Amino acid sequence: MKTKFMKAIALCLALVLCFGSAISVSAAEVADAPIDETQKGSLTIFKYDLTGSENAGIWDSSYVSTGVADENGVGNVLAGYALESVEYSFLKVADIVQFTESTADNRTDNHVEVLYAIDKVEGADFLKALGLENGASRYENADQMDTSKYFYQSDVLIQALSAALTANSTVVKNAMEQYIAAIGATAMPLTDSFGKAKAENLELGLYLIVETKVPENVVSTTDPFLISLPMTSVNGTNATDGGTRWIYDVTVYPKNQTGDPTLEKTLRESKTNTGKNSGTSGITDGFAHTGTASSGDTVEYQIISTLPAITSESTYLTTYTFVDTLSKGMTYTKGDVVLEFFTDSTCTDSVAKWTEADGKFTASYNTVDAGETMTIAMAQTGLAEINTSKAVYSAAGMVNSGYSDLTLRITYASKLDSDNSVSYGDDGNPNDVVLTWKRTSTDYSDTLVDDCHLYTYGIDLTKKFSDSNGDFSKVEFILHNETDNYYVKATLNEGEGVYYVTAHVANEADATHFIPVSSGKVVVKGLEDDTYRITEIRTDNGYTLLKEDIEVVISQTETASLCEDVPGSVEHHLLTASAEVDGNPVTMLADNGSANAEAPLTVVNTRGFDLPETGDHGTMMFTIVGILLMMGAACLILLSLRKNHNS
Repeated sequence: MKTKFMKAIALCLALVLCFGSAISVSAAEVADAPIDETQKGSLTIFKYDLTGSENAGIWDSSYVSTGVADENGVGNVLAGYALESVEYSFLKVADIVQFTESTADNRTDNHVEVLYAIDKVEGADFLKALGLENGASRYENADQMDTSKYFYQSDVLIQALSAALTANSTVVKNAMEQYIAAIGATAMPLTDSFGKAKAENLELGLYLIVETKVPENVVSTTDPFLISLPMTSVNGTNATDGGTRWIYDVTVYPKNQTGDPTLEKTLRESKTNTGKNSGTSGITDGFAHTGTASSGDTVEYQIISTLPAITSESTYLTTYTFVDTLSKGMTYTKGDVVLEFFTDSTCTDSVAKWTEADGKFTASYNTVDAGETMTIAMAQTGLAEINTSKAVYSAAGMVNSGYSDLTLRITYASKLDSDNSVSYGDDGNPNDVVLTWKRTSTDYSDTLVDDCHLYTYGIDLTKKFSDSNGDFSKVEFILHNETDNYYVKATLNEGEGVYYVTAHVANEADATHFIPVSSGKVVVKGLEDDTYRITEIRTDNGYTLLKEDIEVVISQTETASLCEDVPGSVEHHLLTASAEVDGNPVTMLADNGSANAEAPLTVVNTRGFDLPETGDHGTMMFTIVGILLMMGAACLILLSLRKNHNS
């Protein structure tokens, strides 16, 4: 984001917005030009691709914005560079008041000046985002005017916003967007084919303006800025009455960054289990903004950025830094960061490769509330090579070509943790990166942002016995990933009663035997979207094992929702999951508020059929019959012998 500040001149209460998303508010001791409190104000925004026009050589930064419309001049020159479908939202954040010092204020000059009155309650988050929490740096002499408000000189607001944006523009932008959304900002109409949007009939006061929607070709939104309605006229290119009148209809020309440089972060499940690639041909295959993985997996990341154009010393880079943030539940595999430079955007023609050992960049790590961060910063030796090297590669018509406009690819890896810090289900695990760069000729920094999402899921199996008398501890299951042909190995967290996946194994003998906890549950977390086979290999004595394996299929589909958690990110669709058990759709369970996290199923073991016991009535009957038959046979033999003897 380009932030430029211009101090207004002479007797002015003004904000000047130059070409480069910028603010300038300047207070004045107004005596001869009082504000007409009966009037209303208006704000007109013209949105042009000034980056493109400057690159084309038809525009430069010498134009001075005055708050007065210059449609004939600016409009004629930049007609072909209008940006359509841009939305700005506005919110009044302060009243304009005039304060007179007196001897009672322990002041002797009795001077008069203009201040901005900000409501203590409604403006609390606004002031916090500026680093002015609880009325810090306010004009305390004016406290007695209204105890419900804080009073500020314009210079304080100018400096506070500048410092906040310089320190962390992404955080400030998010805070301002959240603030105006909570209070209830008004959205201006989308810019038309001329790049124009207008808001009319506005109350007088100080307004916060935030860019809330941008088209696809805009890779970074304009920084929030302030507008005073009215503002004192400023002498410039299209005005000759600087400091002599109030302007109630203010026109501004904020600038968007439209692709210089570019930034894209993607991921994929590691193909090497190290996160490193050995070649350059096709190394970007399989990377996407969204992906899935199992707990314990190595996930490969790549950041692809087109380097800014470097034409002279005034365009040398003094800063080129990537701040990468992983969500909770993911851990960097430290020491594996590689920077590689390519002549083409598809990253097939490598001309240079840097590792951490080369000392041309640094990789540092930190743990924050959101998760782990990694900062990749170009060292002075790296910046010097990028700025001055003219012999990196050869191209048609260019014997010695430097790094300018080359494609930079950064690769590194992380592991998906095996615990409940991971977000399971549709919430996913968002990972963002912020690119910040600065040139020698600028006193501001530019930023680009992008992100990607990693998803993982689970299975929630409920074990039951038909007569409710079975022993869960005697039951065992194994889990096989049919898609990738591996058995699942996991560790039971006894306190949670949950199995977390830790590894993939090739042999069934090494697979984890999943035993239901006392509630009969087998919950397995950390599974990717694949087809799984559940096999019951043991049950309690007297019950029947399942006849066949159970097939569980977890699938992902794109939603209509675009990723919006990082303003200015490359648009991509979020994912949602669904599941089937033996071909039948099931409603997936939520996990910690995240929908579609676990595929549910119930396994019931029925009692087996009883076999006749040895020595029961049936056996005794056969014995008795046998004895009677033997006795009958003996009688017959005796009778036969007696008959033979008598004869």
